[in-house]
Amino acid sequence: MNLRVNYYKDREGEIMNIIISKSNEIEKTPMRDVYCQTMIDLAKQNRDIVVMDADLMAAVGMSKFQKELPDQTVNCGIQEANMYGVASGLSRMGKIPFAHTFAVFATRRSCDQIFLSGAFSKMNVKIIGSDPGITATINGGSHMPFEDIGIMRCIPEMTIIEPTDGVMLKDIIQKVAKEYGMHYIRLVRKVSKTVYEEGSSFEIGKAVQIRDGKDITIISSGYCVAESIKAAKILEGRGIAARVLNMFTIKPIDKDAIIKAADETGAIVTAENHNIINGLGSAVAEVLGENFPIPIERIGIKDKFGEAGPLDYLAKRFELTDHDIAEKCLKAINRKKIVKEIERGIA
Repeated sequence: MNLRVNYYKDREGEIMNIIISKSNEIEKTPMRDVYCQTMIDLAKQNRDIVVMDADLMAAVGMSKFQKELPDQTVNCGIQEANMYGVASGLSRMGKIPFAHTFAVFATRRSCDQIFLSGAFSKMNVKIIGSDPGITATINGGSHMPFEDIGIMRCIPEMTIIEPTDGVMLKDIIQKVAKEYGMHYIRLVRKVSKTVYEEGSSFEIGKAVQIRDGKDITIISSGYCVAESIKAAKILEGRGIAARVLNMFTIKPIDKDAIIKAADETGAIVTAENHNIINGLGSAVAEVLGENFPIPIERIGIKDKFGEAGPLDYLAKRFELTDHDIAEKCLKAINRKKIVKEIERGIA
């Protein structure tokens, strides 16, 4: 059974239909394959679209694109920083470059080129960083980006998006291709869980409310969205109604959705597959601190380095599971009760 939501009208007046899956099962098609096919379809329609690579064509699943559209493929070799400089040059010539590599190389290694050649120069470059956070699994700590969102958040006018599943990825890539400017897309390379069904459409910069609730709001992105849905079900068993917001656009963040959730539920937990410093949790806390201070707790990497291991192990190791999220919700709700008691005492 699926829940269809006529969500809202976007900036152009189009109704955003969102079909929320009830299964949350592992997707049959890896996200990298969805990305590849979507890019093939777009590039055949628009010959200005160029796919760029830093010698990871097979790993990122783009070999099929290279085979079908060799004239729109540029393999820069193992020189990621230079790739983003070349991408900026192509943008200057009217092309629309999608330049992909592992997220650690797309951010830590290439920051200066992205900042100066791309953002500072007002270019139109789509930066695809794969294997975010613990989804890097056995690639190990050196290839496990817990800081990539933080790096990109500090670059002016950078849009940051973390697609939740293949359905959202397909829709978002099509929108990003039409939207001018610098975009960082944080892409799971292999497995993810189904959150939305085919036919769903999304608006960049607008959060998706997956579940309603009056007691607390869980705001999550990427890998943690499916875990947040499960956490809400755990809390439901304890008589707690948790709202779940998928904040897939980290920048610009949906301030209205955050303030509305704060006003209506009184407590918030953020959940992200990223360092709690300068990621989703920080962005939400900034909005609350400036507009609607309430109790907030953060799920994420607690300022640590990554390590190699299976995904399930790493989720437990870094406390990103549904049970971890549910426990944080209970803590936030308790803090909300204390605040109310203090307010009653003052009154």
